[in-house]
Amino acid sequence: MLYHLSEYLRQHYDIPGLRLFQYITFRTSLAIIISLIITTVYGRRLINYLQKKQVGETVRNLGLEGQMQKQGTPTMGGLIILLGILVPTLLLANLTNVYVILMIVTTVWMGAVGFLDDYIKVFRKNKEGLAGKFKIVGQVGLGLIIGYTMYFNPNIVVRQTVSETEKPTSTAPIILREKGGSYYYTQDVKSTKTNVPFYKKNEFDYAKVLKFTGKGYEKYALAVFLLFTVVIITGVSNGANITDGIDGLATGTSAIIGITLGLLAYVSGNTVIADYLNIMYIPNSGELMIFAGAFVGACVGFLWYNSYPAQVFMGDTGSLAIGGIIAAFAIMIRKEWLIPVLCGVFLIEILSVMIQVSYFKYTKRRFGEGRRVFLMSPLHHHYQKKGYHEAKIVTRFWIISILLAIITIVTLKVR
Repeated sequence: MLYHLSEYLRQHYDIPGLRLFQYITFRTSLAIIISLIITTVYGRRLINYLQKKQVGETVRNLGLEGQMQKQGTPTMGGLIILLGILVPTLLLANLTNVYVILMIVTTVWMGAVGFLDDYIKVFRKNKEGLAGKFKIVGQVGLGLIIGYTMYFNPNIVVRQTVSETEKPTSTAPIILREKGGSYYYTQDVKSTKTNVPFYKKNEFDYAKVLKFTGKGYEKYALAVFLLFTVVIITGVSNGANITDGIDGLATGTSAIIGITLGLLAYVSGNTVIADYLNIMYIPNSGELMIFAGAFVGACVGFLWYNSYPAQVFMGDTGSLAIGGIIAAFAIMIRKEWLIPVLCGVFLIEILSVMIQVSYFKYTKRRFGEGRRVFLMSPLHHHYQKKGYHEAKIVTRFWIISILLAIITIVTLKVR
């Protein structure tokens, strides 16, 4: 809103300083500051309100040190995060940008699914919360919305090199460009291509997954793209949800991931940097930096109250939204194949649960007695069982997240 207001005033009145709003870096900085103020100042008020309404966490006794002390800690604090993301985005981002619109939809959509789950747990006193199949429906629905929009929306394109004699793949003009004394042609086209790390050509087309079926495989590109989109969003949102098990773990990890995604959005939306790094240039995607700034500010601001000992838990309202946001953001800037590296903490957490459950069922069926790989899953509980203090576990997981973020950025140049 402020962005559009500044554009209007700049066109009609000569007011000093309004030109600053043209710069993505300035608006990103403002988004971080506003988000921090909202989450820290109004976060305290929301915590007090939740305490007044007795919206507390119900804790099962799993034999973990200090676990029962968390009984009654306010939950549904993810509302603070949602507020810290949406308000700065609505104020500072270009609301006509399709990427920004999709991220707002993602935040509200997954936040609503998580809120419904928390509401059933807290107010309906049903410990199971929203049935798993309904969560999946929500995640799949979001994946389909994002996939269809990215495939069909005319404003979502990528810039790729074409030869002078190549037949245009869209109505967009072919532009002559210069690099290092040589000239080449580019064109903004619709594409199901994405960036792939450590691969020399650095690009992969989802349509080619079905190339083995023979001629005409391209017509199934939408189905393949939708499948990958749904799987990625479902996997990352569930991974974030599982990671949110001890104070500050999911929040801090997500802030580190958010910073990295913001940098990736900036380089992908900057034609000069994208050309230098030899990565796909995505027109208008740089605007996502404002959203990333609000996201990071919201996570860091929430960490003020969520760090050990936590004064509030985000609940599924926050964790499902965070996971969906990270997945959708990565898909939009076509860096989703970096998720296993960037979201490595989420990955090992969800894998630890899958390994534990699978091995337990297998050994019970074969030996008549279930056996475990870990003392307890997810992985952070395994280390709690080994006697590590949860603050130390969280700090070490953050360090791992920082290392993974650095590796993710390095992949832009390593082929």
